[in-house]
Amino acid sequence: MAAAILAHANETPDKIALSVVSLSKSQRWSYARLKSAVLAAGTGFLQAGLSADDRIMLRLDNTPDFPIAFLGAIAIGMIPIPTSPQLTAPEITKLAAKTNPKLIIVGSAQIALPNGDWPVIDVTTFRTWEDLPEADIVLGDPNRPAYIIFTSGTGGTPRAVVHAHRAIWARRMMWRGWYDLKQSDRILHAGAFNWTFTLGTGLMDPWSIGATALIPAPGITPQELPLLLKRHDATLFAAAPGVYRQMLRGTFPTLPKLRHGLSAGEKMHEKTRQAWINATGTAVHEAYGMSECSTFISGSPDRPAPSASLGYAQDGRRISIRESGKAVPLNEHGMIAVHRSDLGLMIGYLDDEEAMNDKFEGEWFLTGDLGVMGEDGAITYAGRADDMMNAGGFRVSPLEVENAMLEHAAISEVAACELTVNEGVGIIGLFYKAHKAIDSAELEEFARTRLARYKVPRAYIAVDQLPRGTNNKLLRRKLRQDWESQNGQT
Repeated sequence: MAAAILAHANETPDKIALSVVSLSKSQRWSYARLKSAVLAAGTGFLQAGLSADDRIMLRLDNTPDFPIAFLGAIAIGMIPIPTSPQLTAPEITKLAAKTNPKLIIVGSAQIALPNGDWPVIDVTTFRTWEDLPEADIVLGDPNRPAYIIFTSGTGGTPRAVVHAHRAIWARRMMWRGWYDLKQSDRILHAGAFNWTFTLGTGLMDPWSIGATALIPAPGITPQELPLLLKRHDATLFAAAPGVYRQMLRGTFPTLPKLRHGLSAGEKMHEKTRQAWINATGTAVHEAYGMSECSTFISGSPDRPAPSASLGYAQDGRRISIRESGKAVPLNEHGMIAVHRSDLGLMIGYLDDEEAMNDKFEGEWFLTGDLGVMGEDGAITYAGRADDMMNAGGFRVSPLEVENAMLEHAAISEVAACELTVNEGVGIIGLFYKAHKAIDSAELEEFARTRLARYKVPRAYIAVDQLPRGTNNKLLRRKLRQDWESQNGQT
């Protein structure tokens, strides 16, 4: 994997591979310097007494140290474990106990470390390794473990997902099937490095093709990103929908170099998409993937997704919409599934073969997300299977309700979920954030003009904020649990 990502260091050693950008300056890394730092880090790991297959936990900020440590470990056959610097000591203690790292690299003093006797080096020590000799890249079986990431934990407990070196080849299907990525591109990604969306789209993919990755310096706010795009001639922009929403609260300069935006992590509301188009004059192309499998459904400049659709299965992917052990007919709801042979599919959950087996239906990996495939092959996302709502016997997608209610001029964010009001009795509830007070009767009347009667929410709850995970994913389950707890329905 590391050899594939760093191959352009030999062809274009002086080209800028990475630029950490702010409004006034940038910190630039050439391909030659990046490769040298990565392989020197490999030497540092070996001199620290580590060996092949040892696990290295990364507790680092969004600085170049993160990808250097990540690729340095992979290059010599060790297994990095990216983690969010936002995790608390109790949270990271559980993850360390699950993965048993032989070394932890920590950044700033504000980043929590796991409780226990874990070997730790700080980022200051790590940076001294840049002057060490370069290690040799260890080549081997592409199906062997390369890195471990954790799921978001929306199901209650994060799982350790083991990915193989072969995953880098699966990512090539996105170059045309999603990005329209070119060697001349300068792609700015606004996510955290511990997230696979950022690691892949923001770093590994541009480096694999020989493009330039732009990373916002620490402290850059979403409202400053449009000016950052302009000043650093970004041609592609990637972020989660929540970042787009925050950006769009400010003003945009003209962006003559920007070709389009990229979005993943959750479904983007049409209101946000249209606001981006109005502000930039460019499209935003969405994609669907998960911690267990790299992005495999997307729209692209060559094949834009139809309105409200995610897009199409990328070339080389085998996708099925399934229910009760078989593919469902076109235009019917079912669970999105990807074939076992997909190069981007995980090896498995660490030390949890039972959980891995539970995810499969024969040769198909079940994602837990619902979708509908249209006549043209376009796939429309219908939400998590456990987020689907039941209204009078009808299954209702929360996304359908949310998109309709976002059309209200005063509403900025919404979340729909099924709420239990009595034993065996559930209703559709709408949690919303608005810039002014709105009477529930007004909202119900608004909903009735846009939704079938059985889809109309029966409860409207104003909130200051909607709960989101570390990767900005909406946590509908937490909304439901908190409301039911407060209203005596636990």
